[in-house]
Amino acid sequence: MTTVAEQRNADIDALLNKARSLAEPSAVSRENLEDIKNDLIAIADKSEYWAEDQFPAPTDGKVHTRYLLSQDDDDSYALYLNVMHTGKKAPPHNHTTWACIAAVEGEEYNYLYDTVDDGPLLPGDREITLSETIVVKPGQGVALLPDDIHSIAINDGESTRHLHFYGRGLETLDKRLMWDKELKSCKYFVMDVKTTRDKAK
Repeated sequence: MTTVAEQRNADIDALLNKARSLAEPSAVSRENLEDIKNDLIAIADKSEYWAEDQFPAPTDGKVHTRYLLSQDDDDSYALYLNVMHTGKKAPPHNHTTWACIAAVEGEEYNYLYDTVDDGPLLPGDREITLSETIVVKPGQGVALLPDDIHSIAINDGESTRHLHFYGRGLETLDKRLMWDKELKSCKYFVMDVKTTRDKAK
């Protein structure tokens, strides 16, 4: 009899294989990225894959645990499960690789931004403005190209469980940018959460 972990891993493998056929680690069309996002939403809908007994929520006052579910040997095509409590926030940032987010449970507010001026994204003065708010919840996700800028917040409710899928592993993305509270300038992003590897994979 196939276990839940085996079923989950088989579906993850299928997701990764399709993503590899549609996207390079740092390049993808908006249309293909929508296909990847929809596949991620479908696997997120299988809530038995992502249960508390498999992936415990953070405790001792922590608001975020990140589980690495799969990543290629060259650090590409990295899939994570984020378990977050109310109060978790991330400042506006880009990724330098594509990203898709889908919800198992709970609501994650994604705020999308436009740059005021054109040109490459580099540290320094670079104003951005809020352009759209997307609530990632069961059945609804978000897809981001490498230069897209967003911030996230868990504003209310209980713990959230969301899948985050990137063209490259987060730990390798050393040119990501994050913006200040005034949305006027940016600097290189420093991660503040250590990733936990899923031993069941």
